[in-house]
Amino acid sequence: MRIISSQLSEAIKVTEAWEGFIQTKYGTNKSDKETSAFRDYTVADEEQPLVSAFYRENHQKQTLAHVLHQKKVYGSLDHAIMGIWEALELLDTLIDESDPDTHMTQIVHSLQSAEAARRDGQPRWMILTALIHDLGKYLFFLGEPQWTVVGDTFPVGCAFSPKIVYHRYLQENPDNDHPVYSTRYGIYSPHCGLDNVHLSYGHDEYFYQVCKNHGLPAEALYILRYHSFYACHTDGEYAWLLNEKDTDMMPWVKTFNQYDLYSKAEAVPDVEALKPFYLDLIHEFFPQQIKW
Repeated sequence: MRIISSQLSEAIKVTEAWEGFIQTKYGTNKSDKETSAFRDYTVADEEQPLVSAFYRENHQKQTLAHVLHQKKVYGSLDHAIMGIWEALELLDTLIDESDPDTHMTQIVHSLQSAEAARRDGQPRWMILTALIHDLGKYLFFLGEPQWTVVGDTFPVGCAFSPKIVYHRYLQENPDNDHPVYSTRYGIYSPHCGLDNVHLSYGHDEYFYQVCKNHGLPAEALYILRYHSFYACHTDGEYAWLLNEKDTDMMPWVKTFNQYDLYSKAEAVPDVEALKPFYLDLIHEFFPQQIKW
């Protein structure tokens, strides 16, 4: 009976902490663009057909079976050996089809994010995290289609939240009618923690695996892994899966999010002028080359 009581007490503690977190705002929009204009998925499909088409394919195909397959294929980190800046330059040719807020290449977005964090006096690890957070999109250059590289992430193996963007397309996902995967907890248990939950596969999970053994702070790794989980860190969903670690870490994701999202309205940075600073920052945390 004491064990059950302890579990219940922990669940209540996590829930209360999460409710307080969701009501708290971290960071501000310092751009000239209105906050409500970012991540606007309410416009008609014909106004942003590429984004709508992306999410339809993403939501149809991101099943638990797909996620488990991708984790097995890419968890081995035997697909390339290269440095962080080399990856940034490679991604300069990629434009994210899921993003309604920018048509800039990835190196531009990375430097916009990092410079915003730098101007705010964030610690060096946060500035670095802002710089590298999207490097898992290297999956695209390994031949993966964008529907399993970019976009918002969400749990698979349990019921899909109505707060997930373009939720209507999830009705076309085979797992939506599964007798277990379509239930609230699915294959998970209450407050099991996100480390034990499978999210739709993309650049977040892949780059977390690339970075997890390179000495980054736990907060940085958590941001890399969950920064695209908007249904949770912005809309407050899936509190029933979180544990105390998640509620402690999520404020860092929310702090980071202002640099990821609102910096997209800023001027294009001078890549060559900024390169020396960021090469020095990268070398503070990473060796010259790493496994991908």
